[in-house]
Amino acid sequence: MAKALLGHVGGPDPRMVSEMRRLQQRIRDLEAELIRLQAQNDALAAQTRDEAIDRLQEREPALT
Repeated sequence: MAKALLGHVGGPDPRMVSEMRRLQQRIRDLEAELIRLQAQNDALAAQTRDEAIDRLQEREPALT
């Protein structure tokens, strides 16, 4: 009787534990993807900035 009560009242539900682990892994995966995309975005922004500076330096001076 005690085992039945403990399983019903006090023990963790294996399905809930499994779902919690799955969700925690999904969060870790999404955080890693976010870090990767932020790094990629930073690299592209730096490249665009460098190209814009190069274009400005290549312009011929305006005639006055």
